[in-house]
Amino acid sequence: MAKNKFQITVEIPQFRKKAGYNTCNMFIGSCFTENMGSIMDTLKFCVDINPFGILYNPASIAGGIRDLLRNKEFRKEDLIEHNNLWHSFSHHGHFSSVLAEETIRKINERIVYSSAFLKNTGFLFITFGTAWIYKYKKTGKLVSNCHKIPETEFDRYRLTVDEIVAEYRNLLNEIKKENPTCNVIFSVSPIRHLKNGAIENKRSKAVLLLAIDKILAEPENKNCSYFPAYEIVMDELRDYRFYSDDMIHISDMAINHIWDIFKENHIDNESMKIIPQVQKINKAFKHKPFNKNLPEYISFLRSSLKQIEELEIKFPNLNFEQEKRHFNYELYGTFKDTEHL
Repeated sequence: MAKNKFQITVEIPQFRKKAGYNTCNMFIGSCFTENMGSIMDTLKFCVDINPFGILYNPASIAGGIRDLLRNKEFRKEDLIEHNNLWHSFSHHGHFSSVLAEETIRKINERIVYSSAFLKNTGFLFITFGTAWIYKYKKTGKLVSNCHKIPETEFDRYRLTVDEIVAEYRNLLNEIKKENPTCNVIFSVSPIRHLKNGAIENKRSKAVLLLAIDKILAEPENKNCSYFPAYEIVMDELRDYRFYSDDMIHISDMAINHIWDIFKENHIDNESMKIIPQVQKINKAFKHKPFNKNLPEYISFLRSSLKQIEELEIKFPNLNFEQEKRHFNYELYGTFKDTEHL
């Protein structure tokens, strides 16, 4: 590690390939994946974020990825009813509904979309949060979310390093068969899981770190890399001012610091040049004019649409539909396409 006067700087491993506006990126795992994925989504990168909702442990993440690879169709027997809602143990609560049919519809629509996305994505980002897993006693099956069902109805234990490595040895082979060019980037979430105490949280994180190290050491996993989000927070941001009020989740300042490091090391040079242009359009979209009838505002709207048109020609993956509708409405008072300008 390189040291300076005020801070230890975490060395970032070299990525074999870099993402950009001409590649797609799937993020799956703990809520940290949503932090990075959401920033990329705002910047108009092609992303799919947590198609099952937040998943914390390696086994649940692997199960979700397998469901996507197999394009699994969920049925009513895959659900459980609790507190007047139908839930899936494989999904976050935002998929739950009063009607079982509605829960199944939301789940299966997302699986169809994300299954196709995974099989064509250039990068798969996997973030482990905890090594602890829960199994429903009545079925013995792993659950990703307990949906506030009493803890006494579950068995809980911590995965071992070897169990995680064996799981991902098979999973990575399955991914390669469906998407041979997919690059897999592992990380460990810096967010603490303190339900079992600080000591147990450290042990859990240690298991995850050692498992990823062994996965990356296997010769057939040359398409896999590691991004040290956990180490950046633990060693570069050693202060509670980088945490939110609950002292568990990291603050926006910390998220932005990690994003800056991620961006510099993982986004290709051409896309780095485009990011400021996308940010400019985002800013224009949020702009609230003092007077909409001024010629300067009309010129501003036309210029923004022209910028979008030029970017979309160069990068077909960019999606500015919402922005185009807004700018056209401001110009004409009705929704039009840029081709009518």
